[in-house]
Amino acid sequence: MEPVRTCIGTRARAPRSALVRVVARNGRLVVDPTATLPGRGAWLTPSIDAFESAVKRRAFRRALRLDSEPDVDELRAYFTRIAPSRPIATTEQAERHMDN
Repeated sequence: MEPVRTCIGTRARAPRSALVRVVARNGRLVVDPTATLPGRGAWLTPSIDAFESAVKRRAFRRALRLDSEPDVDELRAYFTRIAPSRPIATTEQAERHMDN
C-alpha cells in the first residue's frame, strides 16, 4: 500500500508518488525529487494552481515552520515548467489506494 499525503495547496489527499516534496534551503524553496533531503518537508500537487494557492494562503511558511516567507521564485519556475506534463491524482484515487 502506498502512503497518502495531503497537498498544502489544494488540501486534497493523494498518493505520495503523485505529489512533489518541497523543502526550505537557505530561505528559498527547492524541490526534493527523491524525498530524501533532511528537514521538514511539505507536499504539493504538481500544478501551478496548487502552487499559487499555497503561496496565497502562506501555506509554505506554516507547513515548514519558517520564521519568514520563503523565496518561491525557483519553485514557481519549476511548476510552470513541469505542470502540463505530470498527471494529477484525484482524491478518489487516493482513497482507493487507502482501501486496498
